[in-house]
Amino acid sequence: MNKYFNTYIISMLLVVLVGCSVSKEMAKPTPQLPANFRNAVNADSNSIADLPWKDYFTDPALQKLIDTAIGKNYDLLVALKNIEAAQRLLAQTRYAYLPDVKLQTGVTVNRPSDNSLNGLSLSQFLGKSYVEDYTTSIGVSWEADIWGKIKNQKAAALAGYLQTGEARKAVQTNMVANIAKGYYNLLMLDAQLTVAKKNVVLNDSTLQIVKLQYSAGQVTELAVQQTEAQRLAAVQLIPQFEQAITVQENALSILTGALPGYIRRNTILADVVVPGNPATGIPSQMVSRRPDVKQYEQALTIANAKTGIAKANLYPSLNITAGAGVNAFKASNWFSIPASLFGTVAGGITAPLFQRKQLQTQYDIAKTEREKSVIQFRQSVLMAVGEVSDAMVKIQKLKEQQTIASLRRNTLEKAIRNAQLLFKNGMATYLEVLSAQSNLLQSELETDAIRKAQLSENVELYRALGGGWR
Repeated sequence: MNKYFNTYIISMLLVVLVGCSVSKEMAKPTPQLPANFRNAVNADSNSIADLPWKDYFTDPALQKLIDTAIGKNYDLLVALKNIEAAQRLLAQTRYAYLPDVKLQTGVTVNRPSDNSLNGLSLSQFLGKSYVEDYTTSIGVSWEADIWGKIKNQKAAALAGYLQTGEARKAVQTNMVANIAKGYYNLLMLDAQLTVAKKNVVLNDSTLQIVKLQYSAGQVTELAVQQTEAQRLAAVQLIPQFEQAITVQENALSILTGALPGYIRRNTILADVVVPGNPATGIPSQMVSRRPDVKQYEQALTIANAKTGIAKANLYPSLNITAGAGVNAFKASNWFSIPASLFGTVAGGITAPLFQRKQLQTQYDIAKTEREKSVIQFRQSVLMAVGEVSDAMVKIQKLKEQQTIASLRRNTLEKAIRNAQLLFKNGMATYLEVLSAQSNLLQSELETDAIRKAQLSENVELYRALGGGWR
């Protein structure tokens, strides 16, 4: 009766201890978020980030670049391998509660000294100078998860797996944005190259008129030299743009996992529609959508789990071991059943003594790392909100700049036509013509650059809101 009572008390104690946990799960900190983004135009729940990238980027050539990159980009392939590794670690933790089972087989021959007590005993009782031992056994060892150590290990593995998934999404969103920006930059360079070539033709025409005037004695050689220099300045832009086009094509090719080569374009910069007032949604939606913010959230879960593991190491651990098998002093009796059968059961509680200071330090460091994770999570949210606000104000102000640049360009186009007409009739000097041509060239280049910046900032807003991984 006393035996069963003791067994009952021990069993109940183990159940209570297993239900204990030295660490409490830390709730996700609530970041401080504004009701709406600064400079928000559409303050409703709709957001362009909810659109799959194929619906947001409608240019077939751009779609093909992104689609190819998703399958062949090396950064994405590495991210997928990280997911695969994390998935294997997660699968391994499913067996953490099971005991460790080992099969052992061994043969031992011990030959003691003839002058030793063991040697004399062997000679006297067994009639030989050595002893044999044949053993085959199955050993089982199990550590009770009293303080939630295994539970925290599983939580950390799950968060690590989810974190790798968010990392892949973050890589894709950045990759999609970089490809779109690179493609629009390529269209801008094409447009600027066309402007430079058109300006060269314009300067050639002016130079021919100045040469005729020089032959007629109406202008000096200085006029010819200055006009020629103006033409060469326009010519010099052509190889610069051609170089930039090749470099951009190479960069896009590498992003798609291909060797440097030509990038096909289906349109020109002027035909690309700039979105009017893109919907941004509300900040709380953005936080739940951004992969990088979700990464920091999972990092906080991992840090919290590691803190629990570090604290559990400070407490005693209960280990239970058992073994069974066959053992004999002769090979002929090795598997003689039941005479060779044996079994052992042992249980023990291990508590750290001299390592406690070291374990306490590890626990303090784990708590510090958890506090760092909280700070990093809050910072990631703050940075995300800032990126959206920056993109929105840039889009608004670039729209104003585009309006002004277009008006200036139209004015300069009229001015150069008037300058050429007056110059041909001797009512304007060649310097006025050169000034008008130079101003028009810069205006056209700036107009294309602003349009490209508008497209790029809309892409940046799409990325900042968490779009691109769907």
